[in-house]
Amino acid sequence: MSAGFLTWLGGAMAIFLAASAAMRSYVDNQRLLLLGLALVLYTLGNLMMVRLMREGGMAVAISVSAVLQLVLAALVAFMFFGERPLPLQMAGIVLGVVAVTLILVAPNVGGAR
Repeated sequence: MSAGFLTWLGGAMAIFLAASAAMRSYVDNQRLLLLGLALVLYTLGNLMMVRLMREGGMAVAISVSAVLQLVLAALVAFMFFGERPLPLQMAGIVLGVVAVTLILVAPNVGGAR
């Protein structure tokens, strides 16, 4: 993965996290402005994903993005909203991290193309 890919991925993750936080705040307040903000941010994040899919391939870009969102959203939910994942949910998060690690390591092992 190139530096540009990682930078763009970081930006997309920041936007998706902001969208998730806005959506979670909407759940608490029912303010339509928060819902609108979340929808705009999700749209922007998905548009950024198009470039990532072109550069890294759809499977890699979406897999990495999904697991990063999973981990980062769980952190935000824990730190800012007081949510606590159950042990089985934490195991699922860990398995997601392992899966993406295998996806990213595979091109460098055993002559995969």
